[in-house]
Amino acid sequence: MGIKLIKISSVYFAIGVLLGYFMSTSHSYVLKGVHVHINLLGWIALTLAGILYYLFPSLAASKLCKWHFWLHNIGLPIMMLSLAIMIFTGIEALTVGTAIGATLTCLGVLIFVWNILKNLKGEHLGLFIQVFSFFFHSIIFLIFKIDENTIY
Repeated sequence: MGIKLIKISSVYFAIGVLLGYFMSTSHSYVLKGVHVHINLLGWIALTLAGILYYLFPSLAASKLCKWHFWLHNIGLPIMMLSLAIMIFTGIEALTVGTAIGATLTCLGVLIFVWNILKNLKGEHLGLFIQVFSFFFHSIIFLIFKIDENTIY
């Protein structure tokens, strides 16, 4: 399941980059919320989940993993497509689609958290901290544009 999530996350990454490219070339940033959510919930979150499922087979073997996979990957496209179409067309009825997609995605994320709390054992803690630390530092470097030569 980990490899599948990493491959799916790379598709979200491409979509997020292309959407960012479209916004910057058109000078229209009305889809920035869609762009941010695709990158965060599609690219970053699914990559991290995929790596954790790959490194910790006990997490991937759980039925919770399958629930997370399907809820996240059904909910996110529904949420993002509904939001994007609503922004472009102004059809407020699409708020329902956004809310349904957001609810499914949120449930998937909560199941992922429950899976980690339930199935990640103490002997895995060191590796988990290393993986989390790597992603945390990567995100901080991106946000603050800190390079590896910065002393802090």
